[in-house]
This record gives sequence, structure tokens and C-alpha cells, in this order.
Amino acid sequence: MEAFNPQLIMFHDILFFLIGLALIVAGGNYLTDGATVIARKMRVSGLVIGLTVVAFGSSAPDMVVCIMSTVRNHSQLALGDVVGANIFDLLLVVGIVAVIRPVAISADMQWKGLPMLVLASLALFFCGDDRLFDGKTYDVIDRTDGLMFLLFFVIFMVYTFDISGRTPTSPTVNRSAPIQTPGQADEAPVSPRQLMIAIVSVVASLAALFFGGDWLVDGASGIARRAGLSEGLIGLTIVGFGSSVPDLVTSVAAAVKRQPGLALGNVVGACVFNIFFILGVCATVRPLNAGTVSLFDFSALVVAAVAVWVFGALTGPKVISRREGCILITLYVIYAAKLIMDILGR
Repeated sequence: MEAFNPQLIMFHDILFFLIGLALIVAGGNYLTDGATVIARKMRVSGLVIGLTVVAFGSSAPDMVVCIMSTVRNHSQLALGDVVGANIFDLLLVVGIVAVIRPVAISADMQWKGLPMLVLASLALFFCGDDRLFDGKTYDVIDRTDGLMFLLFFVIFMVYTFDISGRTPTSPTVNRSAPIQTPGQADEAPVSPRQLMIAIVSVVASLAALFFGGDWLVDGASGIARRAGLSEGLIGLTIVGFGSSVPDLVTSVAAAVKRQPGLALGNVVGACVFNIFFILGVCATVRPLNAGTVSLFDFSALVVAAVAVWVFGALTGPKVISRREGCILITLYVIYAAKLIMDILGR
């Protein structure tokens, strides 16, 4: 059918891309609202909600793409999606959030969330660069690497619930942060009706993110394939960008609504979830051949994670400022420019 009517196939891809994008935008906004209400009712910090419920919901498109790609023996697409999505999240999403509203870093995020993020990025760097470290002729994430990632994911979840257990009454990450207001509605009790609406909102939003992300990536991948790109480049660019739109939407919405812990927790949780759980599961099912996902891409991911950690936890006041947000955005523009040059050079 494609050979006889390529224009119709292209129209189909574009339509799926646009419908998926609309579902993701709506789902991301309502997911933030519902997660915030649930956090207040459960007396759990916004950071923990971001690291778990919101992070899982926004990572659903990546999970769908990676599992489907792995089962169909398209490992480059799966790995490229995770690497591209994480670089997008750490540089562009965190950068935009910081420009909108400087992000205060809690002690838990400083000493647990961000170090775990750096650990995840370094683990992928060392496991993914077999030609550099093991002297092989190709790069692959094998089943041993996958099981190690899953073990790290268990440790990450223990850390997360430890944070929850030690901060039972705070719905936000840092009450002393200037972007929080003491009289905001977070302190009001949650009624059963509000809780039910929030639960329905979260469930519906997760469904919208799941189907919207799947359709967006499916449409974008179809468009890219017809341009003659490799699966690795497709994953790093269009698929990585498309599957990260939920992270961008939920994080920006959280920043605008004065939920910095939710915004940063969403990004950190999604990035760690992508590497340790999604790649862990996929590599355990079938080894992932890196293909055109190169040392440069793995290195860019490590640089992105370290930059967020340094800006947020190791320099000056524990805040990612607007200036530092602009630096992160600039780094992403440089990385994107390199990918564009690769595409144009093919």
C-alpha cells in the first residue's frame, strides 16, 4: 500500500503525531493537578509524588516504545529513545523550568535524587561503551547489564520511600524556598470528592499519556523512516523528543503552579526510571545493540546529569537559577545541532 500511495501514508503519520501531541499536552496538565491533590491527602511530599506517580506516567511512552522495539528486534530505537529522552529532559526541560521559576533543591534531592541520577547515567555510559572499555567490536547492553540496572532500580525505590517516610507532612519539597507561599491551598484538607476527582484525573491522564505518546512516536517514527534515517538517529531525535513531551508538559505545568519539587522530581524520577527499569527490563529480555548510538551520545548524557547535579547541589545556594537554566538550554542546542549535522550528512 505504501508503494502505491505514499502521500496517504505520510498523512496518516502526521495525523497520528498531532493527535498524540494533543493527548499528551492535556494528560500532562491534568496529571500534575491530580498528583498534587493525592500528595496532600496522603501527606507525602511533592518530591516523592514526582519521583513515582508522575515520573511513571510521563515515562509510559518510553516504556511502550522500548518494549515494543525490543520485542521486534529494533534495539537501536529503544536505546536511542532512552538516551535522547533523558538528554532532552535534563538539559531542555530542566533548563526551561529553571528559566520560568528558579528550582530550589531539597536536602533529599541533593544527596539522594541527583546522585542516583548521575549514577544511572554513568552506569549506562560504562555498560553501553563496550568498544571503549571491553575492547569489543560493537556496543551492547547484555542481560547482565539489564539485571544490574534492575537491582539499582530497587535501591532507587527504597531511597524514594525512605524520603516519603521521613517527610510525612510536607506536600512540597522545600517550605523555605521563595517560590512557595505559606498560604497556598496545599494546606487545605482534601475532601473525599476532591480525592475521587483527583484519582480519576490521574488515571485518565496516564491513559492519555500512554496512548498519546504511543501515537505520537508511531507517527514521528513513520515520518523519519521515510526520510531514510537510521533507527539510532530516529530514537535520539524524533522519538526521544516525542516521548519526552509529557516530561516537558508536566514539569512546566508544575513550575507554573509553584510545585518545584514536583517539577524536578518528575524529571529525575523519569530519567532514573528510563535507565534502570525500562532498559533493565528490555536488556534482560533481549540484549540491546547500541548501533549508531555512539560514545558521544552516552557522554552527553553524563555531562547533562552532572551539570544538573553541580548547578543544583554543589554550587552556591541550592537552587538551579535562571542563568544556569539558560546554560542547560544552550548545551542542548549544541547537542541538537550535532545530531542535525549527522542527519544532514547522511
